[in-house]
Amino acid sequence: MRISALPLPFAALLLAGSAAHAEGEGRYRMEKTETGLVRLDTVSGEISLCREQDGQIVCRMAADERAAFEKELDLLTKRVEALEKGAASGLTTAKPSLPSDEEIDRTMSIMEKMMQRFMGIVKNLEDGKEEATPGKAVPQKT
Repeated sequence: MRISALPLPFAALLLAGSAAHAEGEGRYRMEKTETGLVRLDTVSGEISLCREQDGQIVCRMAADERAAFEKELDLLTKRVEALEKGAASGLTTAKPSLPSDEEIDRTMSIMEKMMQRFMGIVKNLEDGKEEATPGKAVPQKT
């Protein structure tokens, strides 16, 4: 909500809201208007329009906040319905993606190289030979 789009009493109330909360006056601040009261939530900045009805103060969200609230509520309702429908049918939207043939071939090539080197080391150990690779440290045998 833009402050400049608000009538002057509302804008002043909104600007004073954060200072009022810092002074310890409480989370909500009420301001009298021509048609009733305006309640400002000094933490979230939400404005509610209030009036006295049957000896009680009844507050309603401001029109633009109400529209945003209704829109968000509709979106969440649709998401919940879609999730419930998917859970009931046993289907989920997150399907595991399988690796491509190229990815499998590359992985198998890497594994094959590793196994060949490992088997070469085992064979050298069984034969009692040690091949020192130039520039590489020989691992300690225990």
